[in-house]
Parts: sequence; structure tokens; C-alpha cells
Amino acid sequence: MGCNEEMSLNDRILQYLESVGGFDTYDFAQKIKEDHVKIVGAVKSLLAYDELVTTENRSRTLWALTPEGNEFVNEGSKEMRVFKLVPSEGLPIAQVMTQGTKIGFNKAVANGWLRVEKGIVKPSNAPTEDTVQIHLDHIFKNCSEKVSQADKDVYKKRKLIEQVIVNSLYVDKGEKFTVELQKVENDLTAEMIATGAWKDLVFKPYNYNSMGTLPEGGHLHPLLKVRAQIRQIFLEMGFTEMPTNNYVESSFWNFDALFQPQQHPAREAHDTFFLSEPALSHQFPRDYLEQVKRVHSRGGFGSQGYGYEWQEEEAQKNLLRTHTTAVSARMLYKLAKEGFRPAKYFSIDRVFRNEELDATHLAEFQQVEGVIADHNLTLGNLIGVLSEFFKKMGMDQLRFKPAYNPYTEPSMEIFSYHNGLGKWIEVGNSGVFRPEMLLPMGLPEDVNVIAWGLSLERPTMIKYGIDNIRDLVGPRVDLQMVYDNPICRLDKEPTIEDKARSVEDTWQLLSFQVERMKNEIRRLHSLVNQSRHIICVDPSTPPYSLLVLLRLVKSFASKTVSVETNLHSALPLLSSYFNYYLSTDSRDTQHGKGSADFNFSFVWKQSGEVKLSFCSSQRDIVGEVNVCRYLARIAEENSSTLTLYERKGEVKSSQIDECVDIIHSLLTTSNREKQSDLLKRVDKLLVASPFITGSSVSVADICLWSAINQLSDIDIIPLNIRKFFVRCCNHPWFAPHLSLN
Repeated sequence: MGCNEEMSLNDRILQYLESVGGFDTYDFAQKIKEDHVKIVGAVKSLLAYDELVTTENRSRTLWALTPEGNEFVNEGSKEMRVFKLVPSEGLPIAQVMTQGTKIGFNKAVANGWLRVEKGIVKPSNAPTEDTVQIHLDHIFKNCSEKVSQADKDVYKKRKLIEQVIVNSLYVDKGEKFTVELQKVENDLTAEMIATGAWKDLVFKPYNYNSMGTLPEGGHLHPLLKVRAQIRQIFLEMGFTEMPTNNYVESSFWNFDALFQPQQHPAREAHDTFFLSEPALSHQFPRDYLEQVKRVHSRGGFGSQGYGYEWQEEEAQKNLLRTHTTAVSARMLYKLAKEGFRPAKYFSIDRVFRNEELDATHLAEFQQVEGVIADHNLTLGNLIGVLSEFFKKMGMDQLRFKPAYNPYTEPSMEIFSYHNGLGKWIEVGNSGVFRPEMLLPMGLPEDVNVIAWGLSLERPTMIKYGIDNIRDLVGPRVDLQMVYDNPICRLDKEPTIEDKARSVEDTWQLLSFQVERMKNEIRRLHSLVNQSRHIICVDPSTPPYSLLVLLRLVKSFASKTVSVETNLHSALPLLSSYFNYYLSTDSRDTQHGKGSADFNFSFVWKQSGEVKLSFCSSQRDIVGEVNVCRYLARIAEENSSTLTLYERKGEVKSSQIDECVDIIHSLLTTSNREKQSDLLKRVDKLLVASPFITGSSVSVADICLWSAINQLSDIDIIPLNIRKFFVRCCNHPWFAPHLSLN
């Protein structure tokens, strides 16, 4: 707005105030046909003059047109537009619906403007005017009083109009009101003081409540703050920082030196980023390499090893390191060569894994590594160090769960409670390094090494209440969040809610311990019936794979097997085969219920994934493919002829596990594009053989066959998998009459 325009508007406001007295800025804007925002801005500029005018905030509710309502005003209502499409001889209804809209056609018929005779739309009573357009035009011109409330309710339901709140100012004369404005000065200059002119000038009052402009400067990202805090904690606990300036690592140091077998799934491209240039490393300590090769292939130091032919070519492959434990291996080897002494090492640096992105996973993240090497260390030392470490970080809600790692035994996963997500999340992994890893380095036999690897991002999420890791790292980071977070975070005094939550957590812990004792009592009472299994299944997605495996167990196992279920009318319609099989099995075993060696009971409920529960105190098995793995083990253990899974050898079973994991992802996603990508990965495995891992059926084939039966979109199934499905349907183990829908 230019100066002359602003002064002219100010003069008009003062003259109007002089003539009529107080007024509302919205009414005034409508009267002089000016933008209301400009009127409010001009009034606020008048407030700079001492007691010239007074203002009072007001608000009102008005009717306004929606974008579709504006379209009706300019082009007419939809019913009128449809009516004008139809000539006197009529049009087919399909053509009218194509050129017009369904709602316009329905309204025109309801108004009696059009009629339908044998599929032909013809005009009936011609409207004299477009009432909807006229009413909306009244509302557009702020004459809504000309429209009845009943019509307004109809137009609101059709989303043609909406109610809006308009904020305005009521302006009145102040004690020093005048229509002659004197220029208001913003600054006191040296010239004004020297000449004394300041005595006759009017100055704009200072606003002591306004916020000053913050100086420009850098701001620490929450990750950097937590990283500095963790580093300081390690240094206070007597640790030495390891050099971690090599993102590229060889497979030897990243996997082999850690006693991780060369056929381990983590080495495959879907978990690891391999380099194409330079693709290989060649410089290794030969004596140490030979020791690693011997332990992997033939065992040693009291271990039988993995019993496979270790390949140096596999160890030479370069990759982006998947963990900083590779650096720990280098440091421990160096420590052994220089002469062992107790040591504590740590590192905080970047690692890379081909992860599927979600709220708590990234393909690139920071790992916090800690290693302690000393004589006769135990798992208790590890728990004590971790508890002290996290206590210094302000995270005292910890849980430890037994886990498996190729290079630690025993191993533990570390969980911490995330208040933002409202659940326990994994923050790290830990364990005691295996002798097969340490002794080839030359470390003394009584030396143990405890180690842990933590995520830097997840503890940061917990401390700062962030529930999505992509809001912390990557292109979605809100820079305002970085700007607003204070450089120093002080823990507040616990509120009543915090204290209540602490009491609740304590109660939950006590309840958990009581429940654990009850479970132990139940386990002792149910030892005589440990063979009973309860399988919870969602009836909308019946797992066909379980039927095949249960049939194999019943047909080939040397022990008796009972399968029972409760089929009732409330269940959705199952496939005829599934229904018939279970109902037949149920009738066959009612008389001997509980007397079989293995008892399987199906429970139907909307449970999502398949879950197998034991009547003993064992943990549940969740997911169709994991239940299939369990049933396959039962079948192989109780039959001398079946080879479904582990009897196929380490290489084949590793391939089966890889494929079954892909099928698990296929069963647990509804994204069509992701399903298509997963099917393509399996399709490549079927090019060279009739079944996934060779010429004979495995548990992976059974899972894939079941997954195809559950797919709602068969158009995404590749050709090789279609052929595979046909082969399965002709195989005696599968249901022969099930086919692609």
C-alpha cells in the first residue's frame, strides 16, 4: 500500500467517524467496497496516535460460498446444467450421465424437470429460473436474509455454503480525536535534538511488549546433543574412543572375524550394501585369517565350527559396514598382538543397512559401540555396566531379553520405554563375545569381552519425545524443531502425572512378577499335557499352509496327531476344502480328545496374524510362516522320510529361511506395489527349478502356495509362480482342486 493511498484511507476513516460516530470495520469495508484487511490495517496505524481513536474486538458469523458454490453462481446449478443438456426428443440415460453429473441428474428428476422413459431421458416441466443460483448469488452479495433458513440448511448439506467467523474492530473517537493528522515520528535524531525541533513533534510510543529480533546463529541438532552426552558418559566411565573413520569395510572384518558364517542371511544384498568399485580387499593378516578359516570350517578351541568350506573370495568382498563391531574386532586383534591388558573401548559412528524404512528404522544410522575386555567377566558385569550407562543418560526404564547373535553367547536385547509411542522399543543389542571369535586373535583363555551396540537415534527419540525417526533424520526434518530445542535440557521435577505413571509402572512390574509365578504354577500343572497347541486364526484369511503341514505330520509321523476345531455359523464362509478338512478331522478325534501325542486346536477370531500358543509355559509363535517352521520341525523329527526344512542341509535351509522371510513380508502387507516386488524376487528363484530350492517340496513352497491362495489381486503374479502353483495343485501333498480365482 503506498503512502498516499494509506493517508487517503486514514482520512476517509476519520471523516466517516466524525460524521456518523462509532462503526464496525467490516460494515465500513462493505459500504466503501474496500478490502476489510486494508481497513483493519489503517485503523491500527491510527492507534499510533495517542488517544486519537479507540477500538474493541468483535466477531460475527456469516454465510460464505464454498468453491463449488462459487461455481454455481458463475455457471448455474448442476441440475440446471443437466436440464439444458437434454433436447426435446430426449437422450439415452447413459449419455446424460456421461455429459452431466449424477447429483445434477437426480436433482433435476426430483424437481420434476426431467423424466425417464425406457432408458430415455426427456424434459418435463421446464424451470422458469435457477433458484439455487439466485439464492447463492444473494449469499455472495451478503444478502443472506433473502434466503430462508430451510434453504440455507439444504445448501449447507450440499456443501455449497458454509458458516465463517469474521473478526472485526469497532472503532470510536478517542479523547484527543481530530480529523487533522500530525505526522508521527519513529526515531529521535541528532538533528532534532540540536535544533530543538523535537519539542513540537509527536513521537510514536514505544511498545515494550514486542519481541526483539533474535540474533542469527547455529543451533545444535538433538542427535549432536545426545551424541556429546553419550561420549562424555563413556569418557567419565574410563573408556577410550576407537578410530572409526572407515565406512568401507571388508567382509572378513565385518563378518568372518566375528564368527559369522559366510552363508548367513545378513550377508545377502537385501541386508548389506556391497561395493562394486573397489569390489575386493586383499591385505589381511595371514596367520589370523588361517585361524578364522580353521574355526569356521573345522572348529577349534572346544568348538565344532560350522562345518562348511570357508572361501577367502567371500571374505574379500567390500561393503559399507553394517556395524561398528568390525572396528571392535580390529582393536581386540591389535590388543592381543601388543600384549593383553584390560581395556575399555567405545565408538559412535555411522553404519549402513538395507532396511525397510518405517517409524523406527533407517537405512543409515549411528551406532554406539561399547567393549570391555578383562579377566573373568560375566553377564552380570554386562547388565551392571549397561544399567549404569543408561542411568547416566536418564533412562532408567530398561528391560533385557535373551537373544541370538552369531558372535556373542549369551546375548541380550535391550529395551527402553518410549513415552511418545507408549510402548517398549529396542534400543540395542549386547552379549559376551564367543571364544571362537576371541581365541583365534591370540587373547588369553581367561579373558572375556562384554560388548554392546546401541542406536543413537532411538535414545534421542525417547529423550526428546519424537515418535518417528524420519522426523529426526532426513529430508522431513523440521528445522524449526532444531531451532526451538534449548541447548541445555534440564530434568523437571516430577509432576503428579509422572508420579502416577511411576506408581503404575511399579504396579505393572509387580503384576508381571505375580503373573509369571502363576504361569510357572500352570506350567507345573500342565506338564502332562505339553503336547496341546492352540492355533488362533483369522477366518477371513485361512492359512492353507498349516493344513498341508498338519496332513504331512498325520501321514508320516510315527506319533498320533489330533486336529480339532469349532466351526459355527458366525464364521465367514471358508473355502469348502478348509471347512471340510477341519470338520472331518474334528469328528474323527472327538472320542480320543487329549489322548494323542500331539493335539492341535483351531480357534477362530479376528486376530490378524496366525498365532500358535502352548499349554505349557513356552512363548507363543506368531506369524503363519513361523508356525510353518515349527510344524516342519515336528514333521521331520517324527518321520524318517520327510525332508522339508532342516534336513535339507545348512545351505538349503538358509535359502529356505530367506524365501520364507520374503513370503512373511508378502503375507503381512496390503501394498500392491510391494507385493509385486516381493513376488518378482521369488520368481527369480523359480527359474532354474520346479520348486524354490530344488526339485523337491520344502516348507518355503508350502508357504508360497498358501500366500498365493490368499492374494486378492492375481494379476501381479509372475508367470513362473503361476506354473509353480499348477505344479503344487497336481502334487499329492496339496489340495488338488484349489486354483487361482
